[in-house]
Amino acid sequence: MAGRNQFGTKEPLRDRIERVWPPTDTELPHCPDNCDQTTFAVQNPAGICRHQSNLCTINGPLHDKHVFGTHIWWLRGAGTAKTGHDRGRSMPGLSRLSATALIFGILLASAGVAWAGLGEPTPWQLGLQQGATPVMDDIVWFHDFLLWVITAITLFVLALLVIVMVKFNARSNPVPSRTTHNTTIEVLWTVVPVLILVAIAVPSFRLLFFQLNIPKADLTIKATGKQWFWSYSYPDTKIEFDSLMVQEKDLKPGQLRLLAVDNEVVVPVNKVVHVLTTGADVIHSFAVPSFGIKIDAIPGRINETWFKAEREGVYYGQCSELCGKDHAFMPITVRVVSEKDYGAWLEEAKKKFATDGSRPTAVATTGAAN
Repeated sequence: MAGRNQFGTKEPLRDRIERVWPPTDTELPHCPDNCDQTTFAVQNPAGICRHQSNLCTINGPLHDKHVFGTHIWWLRGAGTAKTGHDRGRSMPGLSRLSATALIFGILLASAGVAWAGLGEPTPWQLGLQQGATPVMDDIVWFHDFLLWVITAITLFVLALLVIVMVKFNARSNPVPSRTTHNTTIEVLWTVVPVLILVAIAVPSFRLLFFQLNIPKADLTIKATGKQWFWSYSYPDTKIEFDSLMVQEKDLKPGQLRLLAVDNEVVVPVNKVVHVLTTGADVIHSFAVPSFGIKIDAIPGRINETWFKAEREGVYYGQCSELCGKDHAFMPITVRVVSEKDYGAWLEEAKKKFATDGSRPTAVATTGAAN
């Protein structure tokens, strides 16, 4: 089987195959000399080396064709030849290997997953932060409700796709239906989505009105966003102070990096707090996840929101509007205390942060957030 083939190559094909793929336990077939390809399929019992993707078509009989009971596929770079039976046996093994790798990856990724905490972010948290206000409780409920709706829709569509693939493929359904209209189906795929949207819209609008309708306030706080810190004032008690992030080298035990501040906002528990926001330079955004509030602080404009913290504790937020190079260093810290503790803090704050002329406003130091 030596000599020059139709492509002008003197090297016999078998020698070339054995050079590309070293000898293995699987015996290589003898392909006719005039098929100068290293990737081809051998089919038995026809004994024809057939064209399989830009390969030559050969009509010569194969030697040793009795060795192969079915198709034999040689893939470039595979390093060996496999019969159809071998190939069929390898696929389940490959599937099991892929499934094992997938499960292992999921377990590895979920090893550090934790449910979101209250008032502060949790490493590898899953879900929204726990709610500390009625508004956030409703937001969490609405989020979970939408998750179930989306899951049901996704599973329904997946089931339809599987049914179509299994029942209406060319093998199972060789003669397709010529149906072009079905009034019942057309009505259903119009009415059902509308009903789903109505079911979503009703609680959505209820939540929106709940967030925007501010009840009678027990306390008013004005938050002014500045590059790159927050200033707070309590108009009813005439106190005002700046709140800057505590630098990492100055953190005390229990304080969170990038979230702790030198002067915290303090509010009483179970009281309605009316929050006014504005910006002194660029647009900022006042956001505290556990309170369910996020509102822009825009220069020359006053926005408003509210919250009613039902649990004591420390709650963290951050500026949520890109506002410059130190945007990531504008934390918000709100401490919710009992009414008695709030009264004690207020008396101390009046001496420290008074704005009635007895004491100047605390001013942020330049570059403190750098």
